[in-house]
Amino acid sequence: MRLTFLLSLAPLLVAGPAVAHDAASGWQYEAFCCNGNSHNGDCQMIPATTVRIIAGGYRVTLAPGDHRLATRSHIFLMPQDMTRRSQDGEYHLCLYPTEDTPRCFYAPDMGF
Repeated sequence: MRLTFLLSLAPLLVAGPAVAHDAASGWQYEAFCCNGNSHNGDCQMIPATTVRIIAGGYRVTLAPGDHRLATRSHIFLMPQDMTRRSQDGEYHLCLYPTEDTPRCFYAPDMGF
């Protein structure tokens, strides 16, 4: 009985923990931030032209086409203390559970 139970757990142990999906340049978004994958996920690189550094953080002005989930224009104010460090020198935004909700924002080192 005990052996049967342990064998039933084996696939879970081999599979390991769920991992975040990769940014286009190859680094991984944090698991908290992303849902989906690099084709249909909620995290992706956004154009640097959509981001302005302001007092205390960033202003992200997103238009349709700037992010795969954006169907209309958005302005997000992202506080510096909630910003994560981008590992490729680009800006990235994760929108979840809807396009109205920025879950994570990544900025390059020059923005810190």
